[in-house]
Amino acid sequence: MTTSTPHLLPDVTAVTGLPAAVRIHEVGPRDGLQNESAIVPVEVKAEFIRRLAATGLTTIETTSFVPASWIPQLADAAELVTALSADPELPGSLDLPALVPNERGLDRALELGVRHIAVFASATETFAHKNLNRTVAESLEMFAPVVRRATERGLRVRGYLSMCYGDPWEGRVPVAQVVDVARRLADLGCDELSLGDTIGVATPGQVHTLLAALTAAGVTTDRLAVHFHDTYGQALSNTLAALQAGVTVVDASAGGLGGCPYAKSATGNLATEDLLWMLNGLGIETGVDLAALAGTSVWMAEQLGRPSPSRTVRALAGQRTDPHGLDVRPLADGKDI
Repeated sequence: MTTSTPHLLPDVTAVTGLPAAVRIHEVGPRDGLQNESAIVPVEVKAEFIRRLAATGLTTIETTSFVPASWIPQLADAAELVTALSADPELPGSLDLPALVPNERGLDRALELGVRHIAVFASATETFAHKNLNRTVAESLEMFAPVVRRATERGLRVRGYLSMCYGDPWEGRVPVAQVVDVARRLADLGCDELSLGDTIGVATPGQVHTLLAALTAAGVTTDRLAVHFHDTYGQALSNTLAALQAGVTVVDASAGGLGGCPYAKSATGNLATEDLLWMLNGLGIETGVDLAALAGTSVWMAEQLGRPSPSRTVRALAGQRTDPHGLDVRPLADGKDI
């Protein structure tokens, strides 16, 4: 448990009923950079991941093995994975998942030694068609051999489920509909399911309701992660609701990079630094150095030529920081930092 230091903010005030530790599933290099209009050089991506790993993050989603015509920003997937596998600075225990849309993508991932993959499903028919050009049922049929072959080879498999709370074309998404697709993904053999608020419309009551329904259907919180977008400023409150329900894995993107290229109203992922500020204040362990992560996001913003959208990154930029937050002590000359 983090010990509160008088001159540091946020103050550590634990709340009962929350997990002692949370694992952050960092998605910035994949979900963040795939939404950039410009192509980020592979050398910058590799350095970004190297810096993220140095902050203490243990799971960093790297790329997606999709056709370049789908997402040209990730056309360098093979080159990036090869560079990372040969990088002596990265710890051997670092988990570097990659998305695969089909068996061809799995073949590419296996050839490069990827040990953790993810498939990307939808709770709604319209998004399934727009994202994968298939119905929900057809997409699950496509994923079935991918998951089976991956598990037979000893790979971990994550299942993403998009549009769990609202869809820009279909509107409200019934809880039973989400539970049905999630149950089918779990039955395929996915080790972990990430529930996506793809357009950022969820509220805490919806989160509690969905998680309770999934638990009742046999998909318990130890198999779940949450992935919130901050379109309406609800990502942190929704995350807290998920933690209260027992979820211990939270997706986030360094600096708040990213959104969804197929959902125009999705404005950005939950910033990892904003998440860390809340978790640190609650005394929840993550193993991640907030100050180092904010510095990494400032560096990445410089590479992209625009400021970070993360409120915490902006607040910490230029301030005296500690791994757990903002150091508010005045300078020797009496001037505040």
